[in-house]
Amino acid sequence: MDPLISRLGLALAIGLLVGLERGWQERDAPDRSRTAGIRTFGISGLLGGVLAALANALGAVSVLVGGFIAFAAIFAWYKAREAAHDEDFSVTSVIAGLGVFALGALSVAGDYRAAAAGGAALAALLASRELLHGLLKRLTWVELRSALILAVMTAIVLPLLPNRTLDPWGGFNPWEVWFLTVLMASISFAGYVAVRILGTTRGLLVSSLAGAIVSSTAVTLALARNAVSASNAVPLAGAASLAAMVSVLRVCVVILIIEPSVFAPVGVPAIAAALAFAACGALMLSRGNGDGESGAVARNPFELGPLLLFALLFAFVATASAGLAAQFGGRGLLATSALAGTFDVDVSVLGALRLIRHSVPVETVGKAVLAALAANAIGRLLLAISAGPVSFWLPLAAATLVAATIGIGAMLLTGF
Repeated sequence: MDPLISRLGLALAIGLLVGLERGWQERDAPDRSRTAGIRTFGISGLLGGVLAALANALGAVSVLVGGFIAFAAIFAWYKAREAAHDEDFSVTSVIAGLGVFALGALSVAGDYRAAAAGGAALAALLASRELLHGLLKRLTWVELRSALILAVMTAIVLPLLPNRTLDPWGGFNPWEVWFLTVLMASISFAGYVAVRILGTTRGLLVSSLAGAIVSSTAVTLALARNAVSASNAVPLAGAASLAAMVSVLRVCVVILIIEPSVFAPVGVPAIAAALAFAACGALMLSRGNGDGESGAVARNPFELGPLLLFALLFAFVATASAGLAAQFGGRGLLATSALAGTFDVDVSVLGALRLIRHSVPVETVGKAVLAALAANAIGRLLLAISAGPVSFWLPLAAATLVAATIGIGAMLLTGF
């Protein structure tokens, strides 16, 4: 088949796809009351392809440019008449018509795969009107600001940072520190979105699991405070145990994303400990429904202050880990990982994972990650003891002990 024929067929298909969506949206309108439907959009895509083919054959791009201007003027004029009649100020169909024409031209004169993808994306975007408008109504200013902060962090700040180490031990790379900070905030933002979509009023289990994606420490602290006034604190301790499970699994996901080689020594003991937390949590939750909500409303992870604090802490831990590993070997790395993990397991794990690129053995980094997980579990337990009653922290301590025992057993069985 002549390639031109297949490309013109693609131009027509793009128009028909978009026209199908536009026609469905206006399917209840009387005949001949709308400027453009499935046939008009199909012809618009084909017209763009034909004019692009003529421009190629004649060697005159002005043919395509002039055709596009004429099409835009005629299409917009008819849509303006329709809008005046219907008292409608939407310009979506006009932009969609221009997009179909342009994609039809691209399918003939440019990359036909990009044109096909663009056509599918355009139709999907047009069909998502209710979904997008609903999300926009639920969007808060804080969340909009978070999206802008993320855009600035990735598109402006990140390219300006030097992508090289600035310390003698090879630990502090500004570009890597900022990139991993953005990555961790993005992962946490997924948890924040889950809380916003599911809501914290759907029960102890949902709010604790979703909140733990952002911060299991914050969830544990909130549960401990609620346990003070609860008649039965055991289910709250169960929710805290499930939050600990999520924290361990979250670290596993981070390892798989950043440095999959470390998952081999860490995966079995970490998952074994997570399953132990899950079993203990389910058992304790079955003891009752608890009183009140968990109160673990997730903080937006793109708040600028905490984000900068995370980056500074990460830079310090990364530099200290590299320096101590160079000076004392694996013992220095284990010490810094355990110390940092007590306060923030993400900082500790990221600092350890980066040392793989500096010839630190995978086994040593794996032990540092496990030390960070253990230290973080102890840190959560200490917070629970300081903020909650005995009826809350004692079951959580038992679950932590069970998880640690099973994790250590799995580590010994794997010969790690």
